Amino acid sequence: MRSSDDQRPRRTAYTELAVFVALLLISFFTLLLSTQSFIVNFKDLGLTIFSGVRGGIYAVSSFTTRTVLSIKELGELRKEYDNLLKRMENYEEMERTSAEIRQENIRLREQLGFSQSLSYRHMAAQIIGRDPNNLYSALVINRGSKNGIKKDMPVIAYQNGIQGLVGRVIQVGNGESLVMPIYDSSSYVSARLEETRYEGILEGQGNVDTPILMRYIKKQAKDEIRYGDTIITSGMGGIFPAGLSVGRVTKIVVKDYETSIDVEVEPVIDFSRLEYVFVIEKEGIPGNE
Repeated sequence: MRSSDDQRPRRTAYTELAVFVALLLISFFTLLLSTQSFIVNFKDLGLTIFSGVRGGIYAVSSFTTRTVLSIKELGELRKEYDNLLKRMENYEEMERTSAEIRQENIRLREQLGFSQSLSYRHMAAQIIGRDPNNLYSALVINRGSKNGIKKDMPVIAYQNGIQGLVGRVIQVGNGESLVMPIYDSSSYVSARLEETRYEGILEGQGNVDTPILMRYIKKQAKDEIRYGDTIITSGMGGIFPAGLSVGRVTKIVVKDYETSIDVEVEPVIDFSRLEYVFVIEKEGIPGNE
């Protein structure tokens, strides 16, 4: 009976304490809800939270917009860059073309000046190719029978301020002709040494990179010939006029068992750069009129 009596006051104390805490909490919340400061703080809290969310959304949206615009601008810049490159290429091409035209005009003026100085009746022609059959080392020119070209007409050129012999016409078409150059193995030209006046025959060796041979020069000329002496046409045979420059002596060949000597000749015309020639009318050559 004593233990039961001891527990009853303890339960009563717990009950009273619980009631007191409950009343205290109710009073506290009632006081809070009844004050304006709580409402204001609650609104501020909501505004703060909403502002933060809105700021985050704006930041993300702004970043996305800037990224999209940057990609778009990058694409436009790429297009502009490509267009500028194309324009630069066009300008460079125009500049190259302009430079080529200027050089072409210079060359044509030189050829015109030379043409006006020639004492022979002649016609200008342009080299447009090589012999397609490879029967000769022939050059193809853009003049033919309709222009008055005839077989065996001599062909000369003007290069680096020098007039030189190119060859002769060997075949004539209506609008084109073949010219046999002096380095062809079938080419023979009567020539002489300009300084000593010794004569000989020029023979081609079939290759533009191989020197031409001047053969059958009297052996007594060996002590008088010098490297660099000029070789010119002699005018013998009636095909080539006399006095046309052919080349210069690069080597003297003396053989004890022969009665004549040979010299190697480097042509004054660089055939690898030859573009324009002049075909001489045979009626204009002295002795053929």
